[in-house]
Amino acid sequence: MGSLDQEAQGVMVERFGKDSMIALATAEKGTPFVRYVNAYYEDGAFYIITNARSNKMRHIVSNPMVAIAGDWFTAHGRAFSLGPFGRRENHRMAETLRQVFAAWIGNGHSDLEDENTVILRIELTDGLLLSHGVRYEF
Repeated sequence: MGSLDQEAQGVMVERFGKDSMIALATAEKGTPFVRYVNAYYEDGAFYIITNARSNKMRHIVSNPMVAIAGDWFTAHGRAFSLGPFGRRENHRMAETLRQVFAAWIGNGHSDLEDENTVILRIELTDGLLLSHGVRYEF
């Protein structure tokens, strides 16, 4: 990823370093698909809890390049599964996501004990962030 300066990184954390709704676009056989997802931003990547058998994950397996859009922000990234939510290597991020998504994580939408409930990581490759008349490109 092109680097965001400290000021832009601060804007990203302020806007997306919490439970944030973003649009996630994938493609399959040349057809684009877009959906809104709850996401959390940290250190140049977004994290999403999803099901490994979902259409979005099927698309990502065949084409990991995605596009995202949020509050005055648009970017491309490379997406991949970190594996099951409960995986030992995911402990730190899983605990962070439990806190960030606390308002809805226990509502039955996601079974965190199911091995098909995975953490999706989207590493940003390039993007555009607008904030108070300032344009940040990376």
